[in-house]
Amino acid sequence: MAYWKAAGLTYNRYLAVAARAVRRSLKETPRLAAERRGQMDLRFAKWENGKQGEVRSLGEANQEAAVANAEK
Repeated sequence: MAYWKAAGLTYNRYLAVAARAVRRSLKETPRLAAERRGQMDLRFAKWENGKQGEVRSLGEANQEAAVANAEK
């Protein structure tokens, strides 16, 4: 059995933890470059009638949805 599975982690979470450990072990200049590569900004757009809608940040959309649900 894989150790990450025995620890209760998903494979993606295991990879994220391992990548963060490697980035933190680097010297400052390579570490800063690696941290920039590690940042992600997911975007999406809804398509209606074959036309693309507004492209939005997934993080911002999730925050807006959480606020809207909290107000209900």
